[in-house]
Amino acid sequence: MSSPSAVSLYDARPFFEKALQHGVLHGIIGPEKIEAMRIEGPKGMVQIARYFGNEFLRPELEKARDRMVNLVSLYLESSCDGDLQQAAESLRDFSLLSRSKGGSDMLKALIAMPQNSHFGMNERGGFTDAHIPLLAKWSLRSLADYQSELTRRSQAGRLVDAALWLAGELRMDADDLEEAGKDAEAVIRTALLVLASGRIEMPDWVAFEKMVGALRKKHAGGAAVLPVALPKKLPAHLRSALEVVRQSVITDAPKILDSALPVRQLFDRSPAFMGRYFWVEDGLQEVDHHDRQASTAWNKVTGGNSDDGSLLTLLLCVAAGANPKTMLTEKGAATLVRKIRKSGFEPALARQYILDNAPVQHHDAYSRLWDDFVGEAQGTLQSDAVHALNDAVALLRRECHVQ
Repeated sequence: MSSPSAVSLYDARPFFEKALQHGVLHGIIGPEKIEAMRIEGPKGMVQIARYFGNEFLRPELEKARDRMVNLVSLYLESSCDGDLQQAAESLRDFSLLSRSKGGSDMLKALIAMPQNSHFGMNERGGFTDAHIPLLAKWSLRSLADYQSELTRRSQAGRLVDAALWLAGELRMDADDLEEAGKDAEAVIRTALLVLASGRIEMPDWVAFEKMVGALRKKHAGGAAVLPVALPKKLPAHLRSALEVVRQSVITDAPKILDSALPVRQLFDRSPAFMGRYFWVEDGLQEVDHHDRQASTAWNKVTGGNSDDGSLLTLLLCVAAGANPKTMLTEKGAATLVRKIRKSGFEPALARQYILDNAPVQHHDAYSRLWDDFVGEAQGTLQSDAVHALNDAVALLRRECHVQ
């Protein structure tokens, strides 16, 4: 004989109803309290119907009844951990409207919490009238739904709080983070790198690039492991959230420390890393840095020469597909002309070279200089007439730098 299967009954009644019945059956809630609830209930229904819509419409009143029962159930089941004895005592000791308000306050606090960890996408200032439609939806949701959403939003809130704490330690305030509009995780990852580098401020792009370069140099040739640690002063309630992000930085370490990957290419142009780390957007600083780099590179290729002859010589070499030079010998000039006749002449290459390499403030002037030269010299440089070679070399002696 097989043993009979156990049968369990599923009680789908609202928790409020179960707690009320338990209280009546066990003598916790007496007739006087029941009568008080009969008076409070209709008043509460009208208040709720008025708050969410119209207290004069029957459908609104019926929905208000469902909301009131659900709000009381949410509060009792959550605050009493599902214990019917405690819930019945709570109904005995407090008014029905206070238990309904308790459920409403729970939901208002939930709605005011960050929905995600992205700065700029969360409103600050608590619950407002703009949130009433959302409260209307949540007032009919189950405790399980509430608890699931609370867990999710609590995690997002801890990440936001952790990012704010770290940013504050690195001289950046909440308003700056709101304006930047980045994920808290990105802020945390960069902050951990900053602390691992021994720096004391959140970086702009220039400083971020230098920081990564310094880390690569320091750990070159060794294991691709970053000494990323949680700050000792970190509040205890933020540690678990930060630890998850810290592990993600450790996972990223092999790529971060790979000198073969240009820093800009990795962090700002690789799909897997775009938005994953944070730097302060400072357009003026980046332009200034770019200009200094461009000036240094341009001075190197021009040898510091900025006269028209040297510049035209350089650009002519580029357009002919030859090594850039700012000075030619007589023999080198003749060789360059023959190369132009044989392989062609591409003025557009020189124009692009100006845009790619010359300091921005000189782009227009250098382009005009080059276009004027091309307009005058191209016919002579590419001519196949008998005396064209001598004419072309003579032209270079006059316009370019030929010794």
